[in-house]
Amino acid sequence: MAAYDTEELAHTAFGKLNPNQYGVLPILVIIQNDTDQALKLDHLQAEYTGIDGRHVEATPADEVQTLGGTERPNVPTASPIPIHRKHKNPLDVWEIDGRSFAAKLLPAHESVNGFFYFQTAHRPGSKFYLTGIKVAATGQDLFYFEIPLGNPK
Repeated sequence: MAAYDTEELAHTAFGKLNPNQYGVLPILVIIQNDTDQALKLDHLQAEYTGIDGRHVEATPADEVQTLGGTERPNVPTASPIPIHRKHKNPLDVWEIDGRSFAAKLLPAHESVNGFFYFQTAHRPGSKFYLTGIKVAATGQDLFYFEIPLGNPK
């Protein structure tokens, strides 16, 4: 698990895009299933808790892709033909959705990974919580993660 909170880290996953510039903190989560049972991941809940105690729930990738976009208002021009210009939303790129955590089932002895996105800036001493991992055969809650997030590098 790693917070992609620096420009260098962000570029390794998102190319020219740095989501942090738009108030979005990507956190890469890797889950390794070392058990003999498949795990259900379809009800995962991820939360970022700041050092001030503020809780921020993960923002779905499709919502992240709409956060950075702005449209200019239609300004009257001398032309009788209205001109509508849309400005490309910098967060509306395939990397945001394509690299998001999307696994619903984790077979025995395999691993999955992907990003969770939070509308916050990273602060050292914050924590990441992940709940909702269940044994597929029984539906029993397996465990949860509470991971302290260290200093940005």
